Amino acid sequence: MTISPATGLALLRAGIAAVLIAHGVARAWLGIVDDFGVVFGQWGFPAGFALAWTITIVEIAGGALLAAGMFVVPLCAWFAFQLLMGIYLIHGRAGWFVVGAGRNGMEFSVVLLLCLLVIALTAPRSRH
Repeated sequence: MTISPATGLALLRAGIAAVLIAHGVARAWLGIVDDFGVVFGQWGFPAGFALAWTITIVEIAGGALLAAGMFVVPLCAWFAFQLLMGIYLIHGRAGWFVVGAGRNGMEFSVVLLLCLLVIALTAPRSRH
């Protein structure tokens, strides 16, 4: 079976969006958004709770918009910045591998970043 490049990109965009949505939904469902805010405060970020809730809401609502093909470039930029900060603050210190030869590393974040780059660079000009 062969699909068109446009269909493949739409599938990639929807799949990456689903991963981001799941991340935000899990944090909200488990009731750990405020814990995330405490961590931000410990790291010296102002308004840690507001930042944690903003990130969570954008993962959920922004992920849905990304899946729908709306605001693709700005959302890819937002999520890329979020992932880069995650690498800087957490995953980079743990090394490269997520599992196996390491734990909690940055390899998954790098794959997501590459996917977001492809999605942003191939977004139709009229939809961003």
